[in-house]
Amino acid sequence: MNRYNHIKQIADRSIVWDFVVVGGGATGLGAAIDAASRGFKVALVEQADFTKATSSRSTKLVHGGVRYLAQGDVSLVIEALRERGLMKKNAPHLVKDQRFIIGNYKWWEKPFYTIGLTIYDILAGKRGLGRSLPMSKKSVVKEIPQIATNGLRGGVVYHDGQFDDSRMGINLLQTAAEQGATVVNYVKVSNLIKNETGKIAGVKVYDELGKQEYTLQAKVVINATGIFVDDLMKMDAPEKDNIVRPSQGVHLVVDKSFLGGDTAIMIPKTSDGRVMFGVPWHGKVVLGTTDTPLKEFVLEPQALEEEIEFILKTASQYLAKQPKREDVLSVFAGLRPLAAPKKGTDGQKTKEISRSHKIVISDSGLITITGGKWTTYRDMAEDVVNRALPIGSLPWKECVTRDLKIHGYKENVDRSDFSYVYGSDYEKIQKLQQERPELARKLHPRFDYTGAEVVWAVRVEMAITVEDVLSRRLRATFLDARAAIDIAPEVASIMAKETGKDLEWEKAQVQEFTELAQHYLLVPYNPDK
Repeated sequence: MNRYNHIKQIADRSIVWDFVVVGGGATGLGAAIDAASRGFKVALVEQADFTKATSSRSTKLVHGGVRYLAQGDVSLVIEALRERGLMKKNAPHLVKDQRFIIGNYKWWEKPFYTIGLTIYDILAGKRGLGRSLPMSKKSVVKEIPQIATNGLRGGVVYHDGQFDDSRMGINLLQTAAEQGATVVNYVKVSNLIKNETGKIAGVKVYDELGKQEYTLQAKVVINATGIFVDDLMKMDAPEKDNIVRPSQGVHLVVDKSFLGGDTAIMIPKTSDGRVMFGVPWHGKVVLGTTDTPLKEFVLEPQALEEEIEFILKTASQYLAKQPKREDVLSVFAGLRPLAAPKKGTDGQKTKEISRSHKIVISDSGLITITGGKWTTYRDMAEDVVNRALPIGSLPWKECVTRDLKIHGYKENVDRSDFSYVYGSDYEKIQKLQQERPELARKLHPRFDYTGAEVVWAVRVEMAITVEDVLSRRLRATFLDARAAIDIAPEVASIMAKETGKDLEWEKAQVQEFTELAQHYLLVPYNPDK
């Protein structure tokens, strides 16, 4: 996972790549693994850091989509439930069974949700995580001590998957490299290359760190850039209409005491008809999400005031301990690339747009994949590679990812602290701590993270900036943005020693990260006071 070695491969003009995958989120990483594991020569380029955009900003669920069942999209639910089972099988260190309870406040809700969730279980078949069952009021309160009890009649429990999204992305990155793919971050596509017949023949890319342009010849180019797919499509055909439009999802992170237990709460119908969750995650609770139509895609989206108020107000209706603005440890926003509405239609009802993925093949042979969700990343990858083989005149080879173990694979991990996300790698981090005891010290009293994990992120997980480490290798920015700001100077110092950077680099990195992390807070924070 040494970036320099991967850049050397990118720079080799004698290589004709079978696949160049553009985009280092869930979809692109999945496609790189699928193609490389079939034996093809694959390069993946990401303009920022891996999972920087949508893929690190989810609700942290591996789920079939209970609300898609309510909308009648049974085929999507069946696909997602199958893929949920495969994710848990292939990455058991990251994907776990999570109990959810729907509190019932009306007489008809218990039978209604029991029947609906039983159908959900039946669709999951042998890959189900547990039975959905009606519960008494007493049992509900025992599992979620902070649920609002006024008018509570009981509840229904069901099971779904829960995971750490960007950690899954980093493990997919490592899996892709192990399968022979070349993978680099901070490399942006600057242009598409076409042959004399107008067909895609490769890409020109710019290495933002090395300040160097490279040309990659390719038989197939896959546009898996998520919220930025239209940018690449317009390089190919500037006259084309956009195929995606942004919908923003916002989450608030609060202390685990706001639920009071390890069971998640699911609110099936909020005041505007959306679903909302309160999900335990790394010792905190994630509240969300919203579904707000926006006009433009950006790398660092920010929560709107009305989204924050909506989540706080809805949570206060269902939780006895009502979260206030000052209780929010972090707020993060993510953009979903939803299918753009046809001209002349109402494009406002984003919650009704299907999350099924879509593959578009342009006249030039550029292959674009969009839509979908984290749970179905593997199926999306299989589909797009299958479609790509004839486009690139490549030989047919069967997909092998249904049984491919993801890097870090380890069963029965101890989830009592953050270290479980490393799976089988954690023994190596412990060894590093033994060799250098100064790296065994915790970085902050509110976190389990140690200096060894920073070194590991730089050496083995291609982390380049302080933000890469604190936001996506460790999850500090998302869990407690104030504490993340506090430890940024020490993280920068450890990284500088590891990479030979000077004091100016450290100062610049701390300043950049602090400015960014302020956007994850509802109340500005000055670490010097």
